[in-house]
Amino acid sequence: MKILVFGHSGQVATELRALIGADIQITALDRAGADLTDPTACAAAINTHAPDAVINAAAYTAVDKAETDQATADLINAQAPAAMARACAARDIPFVSISTDYVFSGAGTDPWQPGDPTDPQGAYGRTKRDGEVAIKAAGGRWAVLRTSWVVSAHGNNFVKTMLRLGAERDALTIVADQIGGPTGAAEIAQACVTIAKTLLSEPQKSGIYHFSGTPDTSWADFARAIFDQAGITCDVNDIPSSDYPTPAKRPLNSRLACSATQAAFGIARPEWRDSLTRIIDQLDVSKD
Repeated sequence: MKILVFGHSGQVATELRALIGADIQITALDRAGADLTDPTACAAAINTHAPDAVINAAAYTAVDKAETDQATADLINAQAPAAMARACAARDIPFVSISTDYVFSGAGTDPWQPGDPTDPQGAYGRTKRDGEVAIKAAGGRWAVLRTSWVVSAHGNNFVKTMLRLGAERDALTIVADQIGGPTGAAEIAQACVTIAKTLLSEPQKSGIYHFSGTPDTSWADFARAIFDQAGITCDVNDIPSSDYPTPAKRPLNSRLACSATQAAFGIARPEWRDSLTRIIDQLDVSKD
């Protein structure tokens, strides 16, 4: 199966490139291969490479910067995926695009269902929501996979930040009222491939799905787990989000209901502690 991936050095794209094997050929496009601010070029790349499926693992993820750079965020998160989806629909090939819990309001405590009304609170969430709408409108064989709190041994993420800061300081103050499921990029990559393969033979399963690690936790408790697994002595002091203001509002409730994903594709929620163990092993963090 030839899979064209938009994104090259991001967390999920890096893990997708690691899945190359006898039955999977991955071509991952960097900026030179496809400029995400040029939707027409993205569509042209699909036609040039003629893959069996496309996975969009690229996004404008600078949540705070998006508030003052909405035009670029819209190009990358909405218009480019829309062009990709239309190109895939025209070729009748599966298109899988990664989205986010930020499309929701972040209110309440119940896990968000795929069909719940969206209500993004910032530019990042709005542009990702607009991308979802455009992908659905394009039709064909498609899936939007919403996820949250992506972590890996690559790029910038919470695990790597905590490992660095925890080794430098005796104590950290971490937000404790934002709740979600940390999700390994490796598990997201595998889920995307599984969905793409399924859509080849079962296009009726096209739709919006959720995928996040279990159990749901807070950033503060996640930090404690990171320090515990890495053997780092660093106290974590809980604070509310109101004590850590940011240009873009972070959702308090990032819980995602993932049962539809398991029912359609046989993909269970991954245990984030297992993902964390693998990440720490990859980073070769001493536990002495």
